[in-house]
Amino acid sequence: MSLSDGVAGEGKARDPFDPALYDPRDPDPWLALYLDQSLPIDPEAKRCLLMGARSWSRRWLFPVSRPLVILFFMVVKVLRALSPRFPNLNGTLHRSIHWGLRIFGSPETNALILRHFHVGTELLAFMRINAGVDIASHPLRPTRLRDIEDNLFLQHDLNVFNFVIELNMRLREEGRDLTPPPRVDFSMISDEAPRFEAFPTGPLNRIDVQTAVEFYTPLYALMLPRRDFVRAAHSLQLDETVAIYIAKLLGTDYHMSFVKNGHPMVALSTLQAGYRLMMHGLDCEALHGWLRVLKRRQAAGLPLDPRNPTGDVVSA
Repeated sequence: MSLSDGVAGEGKARDPFDPALYDPRDPDPWLALYLDQSLPIDPEAKRCLLMGARSWSRRWLFPVSRPLVILFFMVVKVLRALSPRFPNLNGTLHRSIHWGLRIFGSPETNALILRHFHVGTELLAFMRINAGVDIASHPLRPTRLRDIEDNLFLQHDLNVFNFVIELNMRLREEGRDLTPPPRVDFSMISDEAPRFEAFPTGPLNRIDVQTAVEFYTPLYALMLPRRDFVRAAHSLQLDETVAIYIAKLLGTDYHMSFVKNGHPMVALSTLQAGYRLMMHGLDCEALHGWLRVLKRRQAAGLPLDPRNPTGDVVSA
């Protein structure tokens, strides 16, 4: 069952992803995606994402409100062109995100948002440790919605760009590129999901993650200086860059086939930031899930490249 529904029982909603509900004459697209295993996403993260995708807020509130959100966003862009640095309401922004999610966010939405910071922290740690470079880190592992108020979103963006800059500065100084280490270290990749606080389940906690992201994107642009917002928007296209780094460290590019957020050398409009943020979350979940798969393969004595499943065949 979902985080919203709790445990199935008398008077409880039935699990929408129960295979027993399958009707060949009317197949449910969300059941198909839930059962599909083409992306190595954590099962609970997939459930949370699909519960939001099939919710009333995503089907009705999102498309109806989106034109108004875009119009507001365009007004904000004009205001920021006139005053790119002021106001700077970073603290107010993070408090509004905290309370907005606490009052309106569904449990699935809140789980996905907090989980993203854990996933990002572990992906950066994987690259840093296996690259063998000394880079300062600022791990983000929130377990409560209140943790958002500690500049969580802003720090996440700083972590990503500081990592890219410092990693490549070190590699250039040492005159080398990323290469596979003698044995890839997966110790920083968690096998278990983070333990979060119990999220609110009040009558208003119904907003899915994509609708929440769409609403908050223009507020992010309004309350932060222009440079901070532009940096945040550009960070959403770094997934392919990160995937290339990981491919060099693993010695296999298999995972590049499911990373779809394009390279930031060709920047997209900030008006697309909401959709790109959703793709960013999906790509990060897929990359993290793939590293968990490879961690299990390594523990079983199998090669990391899935195109050589037993190690008996040598790739050409």
